[in-house]
Amino acid sequence: MRVLVVEDEAKMAGLIKRALQEEGHAVDVAGDGPEGLWLATENRYAAIVLDIMLPGFDGVELCRRLRAADDWTPVLMLTARDAVEDRVRGLDVGADDYLVKPFSLLELSARLRALARRDDRARPAVLTVGDLRLDPATKRAWRGEAELKLSPKEFSLLELFLRHPGTVLTRSQILEAVWDFAYAGTSNVVDQYVTYLRRKIDAPFGRHDIETVRGMGYRLRDPAAG
Repeated sequence: MRVLVVEDEAKMAGLIKRALQEEGHAVDVAGDGPEGLWLATENRYAAIVLDIMLPGFDGVELCRRLRAADDWTPVLMLTARDAVEDRVRGLDVGADDYLVKPFSLLELSARLRALARRDDRARPAVLTVGDLRLDPATKRAWRGEAELKLSPKEFSLLELFLRHPGTVLTRSQILEAVWDFAYAGTSNVVDQYVTYLRRKIDAPFGRHDIETVRGMGYRLRDPAAG
């Protein structure tokens, strides 16, 4: 999934970005309130990691502005240990969860996975479409009983398809979800990684579940749709 980290301490932002990238996520970083608000409104994110103490305006104000604009992207706030009032303010303006500094990067990842499951649809811990299964927590995936060996980007691409079975995803939508804001290449990278993924989840099993929709993009066939 694609995550926005709004944190003005460069070292902390770097640690969070590296940890989330190792989990296979695409990560954009902003260093102050105005930049964070701009990125959050210009791009679609699965979740936002938001420090409360920021230059420009603080994380509480950033969250308030997002909610006022009817943007309900899940927000995980980072707070100081003794900042109880800040945590209350953050939750009151619409933040979904918070972590107290210092925190475990493993816990941060787990909380983000939980937030990504919170919307109007059911979000099971293990994603399943037909005989394809993927566990975001353990970073493992299977076709039937066979475990799939995927790179981080292949895993993220498969997770995106499994979260939207039967839905045509354009190359731009895939780029926005799987690659970060700093990516400067072309959409051809999507075609390349779809090919890589097909070689691992379709070809060895005699399947053709990742379909090309000419002139539009790609779709994971949903057996439940008939």
